[in-house]
Amino acid sequence: MANKKLHFLITAGGTREYIDPVRFISNASSGQMGIALARAALQAGHTVTLITAPTALKPPKEAQIIAVQTSEQMFCAVKDVFSDCDILIMAAAVSDYKPAKTSPFKLKKQQNELVLHLVPTRDILAWAGRHKQPTQRVVGFALEDRDLFANAEEKLRKKHLDMIVANAPTAIGANASVLHVKTPDSEWQTLPWADKIRHADELIKMIEYLSRKATNNP
Repeated sequence: MANKKLHFLITAGGTREYIDPVRFISNASSGQMGIALARAALQAGHTVTLITAPTALKPPKEAQIIAVQTSEQMFCAVKDVFSDCDILIMAAAVSDYKPAKTSPFKLKKQQNELVLHLVPTRDILAWAGRHKQPTQRVVGFALEDRDLFANAEEKLRKKHLDMIVANAPTAIGANASVLHVKTPDSEWQTLPWADKIRHADELIKMIEYLSRKATNNP
């Protein structure tokens, strides 16, 4: 039976949390995985909304693109589109902390130390896990440098996800990696070393199967 056409909401890139108008806290995410997933979903015949933080990569023109910079902007964009999607894939590297205050002016260098007060950002993935409908599926990523399987499985459970994709820090910014995938009712499955385009194709197939199970059409 042909796959049902789905609406994928995919996030990509690394968010920026501004200290002042020209300085920000960010991470090394290239956005490769999120953009590869968007292309794979489009090639499989689905529609895609891609929410992308700053990246040097060109997103697929067939997707609806929403450009954001900060974690708060990404949260608002996800919240606006979430009810209309079948699948959310949070492939973006969203900052865990942000400056409590952003200076409206460029900070001048002084002799004294500059101490930043950081506060937690909103947990977009946990919000989606709490608000999803029975037929929606939420997929998260876990980048772990210690206790990868235990920490990723805890994230899967606590955030009410339908799938977790775990990898090591060496994957960030790299063209290829090893991925480990788990759902609440499955054992860990390893996708061996491959480029992110191949991994994206495999993940979309796995997510399509999850969606068919949700609608009792495996």
